[in-house]
Amino acid sequence: MKALVLSAYKQLEILNLPTPRPAEDELLIRIRACGICGSDVHGYDGSTGRRLPPVVMGHEAAGVVESVGSAVENFRRGDRVTFDSTVYCGKCFFCQRGQINLCDNREVIGVSTPAFRRNGAFAEFVAVPARIAYHLPDNMLFSHAALIEAVSVAVHGVSLTPIALEDTVVVVGAGMIGLLTLQAARQAGAGRVFVVDIDDTRLEMAQNLGATETFNSRNADVIPQIMLQTAGRGADAALECVGNSVTVKLAVDSVRKGGSTTLIGNVAPTVEFGLQSVVTRQIRVQGSCASSGEYPACISLISRGAIRVEPLVSAVAPLEDGVSWFHRLYEREPGLLKVVLEP
Repeated sequence: MKALVLSAYKQLEILNLPTPRPAEDELLIRIRACGICGSDVHGYDGSTGRRLPPVVMGHEAAGVVESVGSAVENFRRGDRVTFDSTVYCGKCFFCQRGQINLCDNREVIGVSTPAFRRNGAFAEFVAVPARIAYHLPDNMLFSHAALIEAVSVAVHGVSLTPIALEDTVVVVGAGMIGLLTLQAARQAGAGRVFVVDIDDTRLEMAQNLGATETFNSRNADVIPQIMLQTAGRGADAALECVGNSVTVKLAVDSVRKGGSTTLIGNVAPTVEFGLQSVVTRQIRVQGSCASSGEYPACISLISRGAIRVEPLVSAVAPLEDGVSWFHRLYEREPGLLKVVLEP
């Protein structure tokens, strides 16, 4: 089979690899679409330490069941499917509590570390456990289904955030996850959603997707403007979708006393943290990791247009063009959000 292989850092190439053989509890899926995630782009240069070459990356994918393992009951050849990026064991303490994203034996499709290696979906085929797969409706394009994983990250973060009807919410970061988080917060009942970023193009997209107001933090002092819009109190909740010291501070400072800040972004391994601001104002700070069973809800949200993904797809291209698209994303070409590759 053809596969896009990270053979060395900053070196991708199309190679012929053996087609995987599914284990008794697995599906062999013919990939029809796979999105390039920001974590793949960061893994491209080795900065995350979670893409040790050689590896086939790619975990935002959808396709058609090619064959099923002998123990699989709920899928058959020809089914349209997507799958979670998290491979959970189903047996540990956390899995038994339904917290599959915190599984003690968690592995991730398209990720390689010193502890595990799982080839991903920048390939014609991938084998995954049937327990992480989900059926797709007939009306959903594969290029849209490839964004379900990203939608699930946003929906999970919002599900952990105490948002009451008509609350004011701040979303920091208008990248892919931020723009999906904006929409998920609206679905959760937020009355106003303010979006903060440093890119006017992305802020314009946020407005088109339902932001009440947007702020460019490069050109303006955002916190006084949020205070002005909230009678001097601050927002009820903030969701941080970048993951560095500056944006975490902005998210914490934007909420009212007794408010909450959910951290979804994960770019920097450590950040400076305003402890006194959190303690003296009794702010709840919540981390959010991947997703935990939200796939069926996300499939429904996309299928009925409650969360729009089509404006976020910048390009759909053949797998053979993946090398150039990775380079363009790595160089932060203006205007690019999600690129979907089709094997």
